[in-house]
Amino acid sequence: MTFQFEATLDARNFNVSLALGPGETLAVLGPNGAGKSSLLSIIAGLLRPDSGRAVIGDRTLFDLSSHKPVWEAPHSRGTALLAQEPLLFPHLSVLENVAFGPRSKGEKPAESRKVASTWLAATNTGELASRRPGQLSGGQAQRVAVARALAAGPDLLLLDEPMAALDIHAAPQMRRLLKRVLEGRNAIIITHDILDALMLADHVLIMENGHVTEAGPTREVLNRPRSRFAAGLAGLNLITGTVTAEGITTPYGDVSGTSEGQLIPEESATAVFPPSAVSVFLSPPHGSPRNTFEATITDLEPHGDHIRIRAGDLSADITPAALADLALEPGTKAYFLVKATAVTIYAA
Repeated sequence: MTFQFEATLDARNFNVSLALGPGETLAVLGPNGAGKSSLLSIIAGLLRPDSGRAVIGDRTLFDLSSHKPVWEAPHSRGTALLAQEPLLFPHLSVLENVAFGPRSKGEKPAESRKVASTWLAATNTGELASRRPGQLSGGQAQRVAVARALAAGPDLLLLDEPMAALDIHAAPQMRRLLKRVLEGRNAIIITHDILDALMLADHVLIMENGHVTEAGPTREVLNRPRSRFAAGLAGLNLITGTVTAEGITTPYGDVSGTSEGQLIPEESATAVFPPSAVSVFLSPPHGSPRNTFEATITDLEPHGDHIRIRAGDLSADITPAALADLALEPGTKAYFLVKATAVTIYAA
């Protein structure tokens, strides 16, 4: 079924609209404090916005725009929230934890346990049915939490960074599980991991400062980012500017590259290029056909078998040998050079 949402929360500068088609999963990404958890809390009924409306299918979760405001209680919304921590009931067995959802909806105990057993099998946790939560590993507990959420039969599954508390061995297993159980199901997943978005989501929404700065099909957003945050996720440098006959003019100077789509003079456009395409020099080149950006080094950090050089919003990847040869350190003035063929420019 479809999901439509719009809400404002004045105290948090929150103003967000979004929509899901039937069976779609949406990944919501953004920096800390962007309002991602507030979004899930409003949908789940744990936080009341100042205005807005949310509808699943033909059922209204809340509507604060009418003379008779509608506000469904959390337990009657048809949503299930999976948090970073499993939050299982410590006094109940795994089976009874998962059976809690259907029982709370009026199912008889025997039928509830049957539903629970089905979802424990689906999440590969059937052998844990008799254990208490205290006897589970972190990965096992989170898989049981997924089973409990799905056993409630939600119309919309809400996942708040479900892999955040898992170790590097449990996270891939959880990601594979979610890919399987989310197929054809309406879900919204908050994540900081671009791999989650690529594997699990049909669409991506980027939130910054309580607002949506970018949204669209996952691969389209990551292949052609229009916000600096999305470009960072995709591992690209991003510069915005105004279209000219030769390319775009930006705070870094004129930038030329390969144009995608129609660029209209004087309109805004975006240039992107990978850090691996950037060469770093200590003095400006002469007679070079490349784009040249004067930069002051701000940070150095390992990046695979290279060193990532950061200069404000720009990044370059160079070898450790090149770093030693250039003697770069924070505060060093340098020049970033990029061939025009490595730069893609498209309308912003």
